[in-house]
Amino acid sequence: MDTQNLTHRTSPQENEPTTISPTRVDTDTDRKARRTGIATRGLKTMSIAISIPLLLTLTNIYLNPNKPANKPVSILPIWTVHMGCLGSSALMGLCGWIVWAEGGFHRKPDIVGFYLGHIGLGLLWDPVVFRFEAHGLGLCYVLGQCYRSFKEVSKVAGDLVLPCLGWAGLLAFVNLKSLLTSNMG
Repeated sequence: MDTQNLTHRTSPQENEPTTISPTRVDTDTDRKARRTGIATRGLKTMSIAISIPLLLTLTNIYLNPNKPANKPVSILPIWTVHMGCLGSSALMGLCGWIVWAEGGFHRKPDIVGFYLGHIGLGLLWDPVVFRFEAHGLGLCYVLGQCYRSFKEVSKVAGDLVLPCLGWAGLLAFVNLKSLLTSNMG
């Protein structure tokens, strides 16, 4: 290619003479405006990070409203299970946002797999556990891995996974108990 015929396109600012302006001193209003802009962007991304898993869980609840009739009555009412799953989903969305904001998904890409695995297993919980009578311990494993990985990035995010892990453990225990009682009876 003939490089002698190439031209450089310039913007109008480049052709104008440059003047040296005095150094700008940040005022309190400038700093406050910058912080407000950053906080607004942070709230928007946090609301998206929480609402997506929450909406997926709500859709799952709508599509799978009740347990099948042949399943024995468990210790927990179904509305309690649904509310707990919604709370766990929102909390994990917050944890995922904290890890994302700290740059954990970029530094450790395997964390994304555990987080998406949690979302996927959370959505499959009702069909797999209630229809096919599986035990649901896979979700506990994935949440344990999320706890371990999130804790390496942010102590707060790791600690916020613990209630979700406890909830999944309670659901797995209740489901195992109902499976054992239905198989013995």
